[in-house]
Amino acid sequence: MIRNLQCLEISGYQEMRVRTSCAGLRNLLQGLRCRVRYYSKHSCLQTVCVYSKIKPKQCCILDCAGSTCTHRTLPPGSILPWRCFSCKQEGTKIPSKRKQNASITSDLLYKNLLKSEQENWNDISARYKAMTKRIKEKLEELHNKCTFSLGSPRIRFGENVYFEENGCVFLSKADDVDEENGDMLFSTEDLGFSDAFIQRIRISPDQRYMAISLKSENSEEATCVIIKLGHFPVVEKVIPSVFSFEWAANDVLYYTSQKNLKCQNVFMTTFTNQKHTKLVYTEHDARFFVDIYCTKDRRFLTINSNSKTSSEVWLIDCRYPFKSPVLVQARTKGVIYHVEHRNDELYILTTYGEPAEYKLMKAPVAASGKENWQLVYALEKKTKLVDLEMFSDHCIMFLKNAGHLYLNAISFFSHSVQSIKLPTWACEFELESQPEHTTSTCYFQLTSPVHPPKRFAYSFKENNLIEQAVQEVPIITNCHTTRLLAKSKDETLVPITVFHNMNSKELHRKPLLVHVYGAYGIDLNMSFKEDKLMLIEEGWILAYCHVRGGGELGLTWHKDGCQHNKLKGLHDLKACIMLLHELGFSQPKYTALAAASAGGILAGALCNTAPELIRAMVLQAPFVDVLNTMMKTHLPLTIEEQEEWGNPLADEKCMKYIKSYCPYQNIKPQCYPSVFITAYENDQRVPLTGVLRYVRKLRKAALDHASRTSEKGNWVPNIILDIQASGSHCDSSWEDSLNEVARHLAFLNKELEVCHLQHHSKPCK
Repeated sequence: MIRNLQCLEISGYQEMRVRTSCAGLRNLLQGLRCRVRYYSKHSCLQTVCVYSKIKPKQCCILDCAGSTCTHRTLPPGSILPWRCFSCKQEGTKIPSKRKQNASITSDLLYKNLLKSEQENWNDISARYKAMTKRIKEKLEELHNKCTFSLGSPRIRFGENVYFEENGCVFLSKADDVDEENGDMLFSTEDLGFSDAFIQRIRISPDQRYMAISLKSENSEEATCVIIKLGHFPVVEKVIPSVFSFEWAANDVLYYTSQKNLKCQNVFMTTFTNQKHTKLVYTEHDARFFVDIYCTKDRRFLTINSNSKTSSEVWLIDCRYPFKSPVLVQARTKGVIYHVEHRNDELYILTTYGEPAEYKLMKAPVAASGKENWQLVYALEKKTKLVDLEMFSDHCIMFLKNAGHLYLNAISFFSHSVQSIKLPTWACEFELESQPEHTTSTCYFQLTSPVHPPKRFAYSFKENNLIEQAVQEVPIITNCHTTRLLAKSKDETLVPITVFHNMNSKELHRKPLLVHVYGAYGIDLNMSFKEDKLMLIEEGWILAYCHVRGGGELGLTWHKDGCQHNKLKGLHDLKACIMLLHELGFSQPKYTALAAASAGGILAGALCNTAPELIRAMVLQAPFVDVLNTMMKTHLPLTIEEQEEWGNPLADEKCMKYIKSYCPYQNIKPQCYPSVFITAYENDQRVPLTGVLRYVRKLRKAALDHASRTSEKGNWVPNIILDIQASGSHCDSSWEDSLNEVARHLAFLNKELEVCHLQHHSKPCK
């Protein structure tokens, strides 16, 4: 992968297991994507810090930044809920007394709304309690069956292997990797860290130091702890508010700091006899986000400054870590690029040239300007580059075309390209962490929403794919996968992936759960989840609509669904649901829609424009108040998000266009589907105030319609808001996320009148 080497990241309930999130190039390709992540019950570590540099729990330790949950894939958000109402910003004049009174009034209104919604949830949650409990039991049972196979990620240095288990980092020999046989180097519990998890690990080249980032689920800031290894490992330094970090040399660490979801400064700190820290790079453009990465051969440390549409990379030669960074290519509008290194040449993954899709190019280190870039490999039309991994003699590309996954191996010696089509059931892949630079085998995992991960190996020498049967993984055999194309309003064909139980009869009467996202060039998350497997076993149909704005068909697919093209994603979603119904996959009264974060825009817009297509909707941390948020430039992400949504403050046409699809702006009295929304008090990306306003306005519109309609048996939808005090936009504990999923499914079962999980003594109506 182009970055995030020597990185351990712990994922959980969505995959409900400890594993590596090989963000790597995939994060770069998808705009530093953020998956809504959940953490294993067994790796939900605590974070109460005994060190004075880390704030105590009551002062919001580890607050405000994340490494895997990177900033640019999510809609603009507030720093804290009350900031949405504060008229005082840094560097502004002290507001008048009248403005202060207005701020106090808004603050009281917010608190009253929050309290009212919490009381409302407490009143109605009892109706879902019994079913929620049964669903949780079923999910835990499936979790125990499906998560025993792959173990934790490893970092290999020669004969030494570093790995994480249950909040501890161990060192073991390569031929005897086991927690019982390993030496414990770090323990979150022993050092007094509570309620946090280990997010990333970096080992210095000489293995004398280990840098670890710790993050709590209730905030987005990570803290970096540097440990001096030896017979008695000791904490050498603690750095708060860190985003990414890399060892440039044995005792030289580079890191980026993060503030208010922005990352614009790079520092160097040394662990020599004369310890010191200095600023080495500052990004002045608010649209850009900075992180650092070490090339696979550890020759260069790269400083990467990326906006959503352009990039700039600076190199630090790891042989001379104190020298100033050297520019690869000055930022150019519309040109994104990322670099790796091999044999004094830079291998550059870039959108430069036509077509404006990713292509692999190379240039000499000494002449790295784009005028010297030479083409190595170009993708076929409508092919998505999902990830890339560099090895000493080969380059591996994982591609997606027409819904299928492919592995392409490029030989740097023969310049040949070997292409292998991966199993048709596979929807997602995950490169295993830390493949050795000189290895002859590439290991990875394949998965789908209903297939637990299976391990595969690709041999460069044999040019073949081998399934690794470590342990028997229960693959569901009665699940049928169908790939469809829906014709959108402008005749564009939109892919849909459908899963259903082959034993199900009368599919038009089965419940259907539709998934949508469609933003930031990010693919729908189609990795394994126990709740999806449970739904298939219970006879549900699952549909994933790969609408424009997402990245399933490459960069053009994203551009066709952002800014002034956003309505195309809505048209795509309508076409997908209508085709599913036409083909006999369920019907409107048994159809539900699920979305999270920016996916809430299309889901909310569909409810406003075609509510008759669905019966219920579940949203997680939804971005539903686009216009008001994009008008507030004091929010930390608004300026950089203008490349995704446009700038309504500077462009009246843009303002009108956003207003035409913004879910909050277009609520009107009509028959809405029932809606269940989960939001978080600590969400720094999507303002909770916008969600509160949306729910209040939606309820009023639904009740107004019901009061104006005199039809007998008129249906009034349930509009429910569940505000979680713990968790944040990207992170929730295993237990919290399990409860969320169970509540969502209990809600859907009741709204769609599904009988599968009802108590036997209480038959369905």
